[in-house]
Amino acid sequence: MTQSKTPFIVVLSLAMTMMLGPFSMDTYLPAFPVIGESLGISQQAVSLSVSVYVFALALGQLIGGALSDRFGRQRVLMSGLAIFALSSIVIGMADSLNTLLGGRAIQAIGAGLTLVSVPALVRDRVAGRDAAKLFSMMGFIMVLAPGIAPSVGSAILALGSWHYIFFALAVYAVLLVPLLVRVIFTGTGKVSRAKSPKMSLLARYKLVLSTKPALPFIVWQAASFSTLMMFITYASFIYQGHFGQSPSSFSMLFAANIVAMLIFNILNRVLLSRLPSLRILQLATGCQAVGILLLVMAAFMDWSLYAFLAAMMLTIGAVGAISPNIQACFLEFFPTSSGTAAALLGAAQFGIAGILSGLSALLPHTLEAVILAMAACGSVGYLMLARSIIKGRAAVEAH
Repeated sequence: MTQSKTPFIVVLSLAMTMMLGPFSMDTYLPAFPVIGESLGISQQAVSLSVSVYVFALALGQLIGGALSDRFGRQRVLMSGLAIFALSSIVIGMADSLNTLLGGRAIQAIGAGLTLVSVPALVRDRVAGRDAAKLFSMMGFIMVLAPGIAPSVGSAILALGSWHYIFFALAVYAVLLVPLLVRVIFTGTGKVSRAKSPKMSLLARYKLVLSTKPALPFIVWQAASFSTLMMFITYASFIYQGHFGQSPSSFSMLFAANIVAMLIFNILNRVLLSRLPSLRILQLATGCQAVGILLLVMAAFMDWSLYAFLAAMMLTIGAVGAISPNIQACFLEFFPTSSGTAAALLGAAQFGIAGILSGLSALLPHTLEAVILAMAACGSVGYLMLARSIIKGRAAVEAH
């Protein structure tokens, strides 16, 4: 099946499944003060639930990826949705920090089982440039989630308690079940994937890790995603703390970065008809490098808010083209172990980003320190860019 024959309802269903991740991470952000007051804890203690979620999400993906190759996408994905829904209800009834953190950890494992199945489902259908196009189409839909999730959370808070946010997440997961069964597993979107060899979970990960040409893409993705996570972690401090913007203005400034990601995503879809995924990945990473350079200049030279915003939009927006092409290039190496490969890619990006985000708390609470941390994350991606260009030239000269 080629990408052009992939029905839009299939793309929409996969994207809505992927949206479970950003919705579960961002929808409850506006409720931090209320949750802290309700449980009698500080907002800093509430923020631990984000770190717990990120680490457990990485673990869930590691478990789910190899299992989906061994037992099939449907079993693992549906199990993940069930775990996510039940744990969301538990969190919704939480009356202590321990219950909140424990529930978030189990919720993240369920999300990991669910999310890791989606890239594998894409790879089961298409490969190469067609896979990049499908990832890009999905990305165009799901990139909206981080932009609207806080607003959805605020709307739910206006209607009632913060507990309802997690009950709503449980309902969302439950509603995905009949949609996926109808569209992906029994409808027009159903496909037969390549037969996967029988082997243990560890053997599957050893197989992926032994594929050396694919490994730089893991590092590349972790670097790009860590840059994005660093921004998300400190977005409120940057715009509200440093630039003194109101909560409503912050929402608009944050949304501007989502718009930038959408623009890059659209450009990516256009360019994929003319250029290979790796070339677009190189160009997008170069754009992000320029954005980071401008951000460093803006931070140390006291540029205006809107000049700073433009540099941040270029830096964060480029992720809209970087991520789908990394996934396509990486999964191209694993036609029969795409679940395991997707798990390793996802676990690496969330695990490394979570560690770096946690360590960044040790830095001075200044704009300059935040931007330098983003630059440090991005620089690893630029090294991967340089490496890919050098190896590409060497391959051309060899022929």
